[in-house]
Amino acid sequence: MSACATDVARAAACRNGAAAGHLKVISIFTIFVTSMFGMSLPVLLARCFQGKSLYDKAIVLIKCFAAGVILATSLVHVLPDAFAALSDCQLVSRHPWKDFPFAGLVTLIGAIMALLVDVAASSHVEHTHYAPVEKEEGEGEGEWRLEVVGGGGERERVEELMRLKQRLVSQVLEIGIIFHSVIIGVTMGMSQNVCTIRPLVAALAFHQIFEGMGLGGCVAQAGFSFGTMAYMCFMFSVTTPVGIILGMLLFSVTGYDDSSVNALIMEGLLGSISSGILIYMALVDLIAVDFFHNKLMNSNLTLKKVSFLALTLGSAAMSVLALWA
Repeated sequence: MSACATDVARAAACRNGAAAGHLKVISIFTIFVTSMFGMSLPVLLARCFQGKSLYDKAIVLIKCFAAGVILATSLVHVLPDAFAALSDCQLVSRHPWKDFPFAGLVTLIGAIMALLVDVAASSHVEHTHYAPVEKEEGEGEGEWRLEVVGGGGERERVEELMRLKQRLVSQVLEIGIIFHSVIIGVTMGMSQNVCTIRPLVAALAFHQIFEGMGLGGCVAQAGFSFGTMAYMCFMFSVTTPVGIILGMLLFSVTGYDDSSVNALIMEGLLGSISSGILIYMALVDLIAVDFFHNKLMNSNLTLKKVSFLALTLGSAAMSVLALWA
């Protein structure tokens, strides 16, 4: 408890509501611009390479870098923050938080939820494209045939299914990342600690660039229309600034700051769910799909080595940022 009292005293010395408010306004605009830049970059790069011989290889490398960023985001940023929030000195003496590792349990639930959504959506896509159609009269009762909706042959069908799958992955990833971004924003918006906010402004700017590149790399391969990509880019860019504004409103209405018990519980539980979703999507739908089921990568050893390097660079870049944010 003495350590807890020391932390509270240190936080009190750094409290300055007016200065914190100015820093939050700066961060809202800075984070919006850097988020927009980060997510737009891989999408624009993919469009530049489109139609050229290197397009498929460029998409694979962008996606592998993105997978590394998302995996590091979940394991190095989100999950440790969730554990820290739910093991804070204000919660460790309370039931039920001191009795059970809730951060790990909720992370597990998040991963299972992501699996459930993945399986259900994939099954729906399969049934939509392979629809059972009753045979005409005279061809036998109770007989059925499989009709490929849209036609175009087996190869075109597989490619279309892969595109739809990638769109699903991108959308679920954005949900997980939006959870994380809102948590960051609300926590920062509720904080009155200038010593915490000041280094966070620059660190979060780089954090959002890399996280945006991770999401943008997946969106680039999904083949969305320009309007859909612009909408997804805008939604990612505004979530953290909106979270900051929401956090400021919560503080002004309730008086809760980022170290209050309710704020810590919310941060820990939402962060754990987000972490479970991102871990599942990074390992199952991004890394495993490309390294084990991508024909282009499996037929080109050099591309596989460079892809592994891109994955490592993405993981390392995001992990280093954990020193500041």
